[in-house]
Amino acid sequence: MPEERLLSAYRKMLLIRLMEERIGALFTEGAIAGTCHLCIGQEAVAVGVAEALELGDEVVSCHRGHGHLLAMGGEPARLLGELMGRQIGYCRGRGGSQHLSAPGIGLLGTNGITGGGIPIATGAALSAHLLRTGAAIVCFFGDGATNQGVFHESLNMAALWSLPVLYVCENNRYAMSEPVCRTVAGGDILARPRAYGISAECVDGMDVEAVEAAARRALAPLRAGKGPAFIEAATYRFCGHSKSDKLLYRTREEEAKWRERDPLTLTRLKLEKAGWKETLPWIEEEVRRQIAEAEEACRRSPLTPPETALQGVYADA
Repeated sequence: MPEERLLSAYRKMLLIRLMEERIGALFTEGAIAGTCHLCIGQEAVAVGVAEALELGDEVVSCHRGHGHLLAMGGEPARLLGELMGRQIGYCRGRGGSQHLSAPGIGLLGTNGITGGGIPIATGAALSAHLLRTGAAIVCFFGDGATNQGVFHESLNMAALWSLPVLYVCENNRYAMSEPVCRTVAGGDILARPRAYGISAECVDGMDVEAVEAAARRALAPLRAGKGPAFIEAATYRFCGHSKSDKLLYRTREEEAKWRERDPLTLTRLKLEKAGWKETLPWIEEEVRRQIAEAEEACRRSPLTPPETALQGVYADA
């Protein structure tokens, strides 16, 4: 990336990191109901892929989707509002974290079902293909989703029909508490898309530049009608699967090793070497101010009345 774009990518990753930390605190305080899955440590995947997207492209997210929304330019106040049940939220506070949708910026939705977004993204790609919109569809999911039957059905269909969908597996090493080495037969996730004739690549998911480059490599032939592509982003979540996770299944030594490859730290070191060291504290101050203002705007917004829960829910015959 040019230095200015790397600086912008760093700012987006920092926004995601600090927002997720604040969301975790608000959940602990009881200001956010339901459940809460954070993507702390995985910021480079969301931002790197988003940097390669074009106007009109669409994204389908998973249960760990706050970072995907922010990477696509989502508004922090509206994200917080959705999580806190406020009318300012993207879905007026009705969807929460697991059913967050922002089609205005290309986010077709998060999904609380493991692998549940994969057939949705495949269907969106079929629509783009039939309507010849030229849009690329990106689908984010975790390593655990590759064991779902719908994963294989969707990839088979996408390959047969040459659909413009990029599947991005955020392999953070654990499906909840079970290590991927004990859940993926054969031990190689990439063997699965390749079995369907889909071009697949593993990339360092802690390096935002590497992710962006891989996404551009995958999207170029996809946009040219060559069919789907697959990226396995090797990453790591620094937090638990959810807020109730006590992380009893992995060692502190393993966590410390991955902390050395914190995507924010790696990007900050690159920027410091490029002469941006004095700029970085100003960016952090600006992002913290942005989050504080977003929370203030969110709290000013009224709670969504429970009696409106059934409004906007319909089935078109």
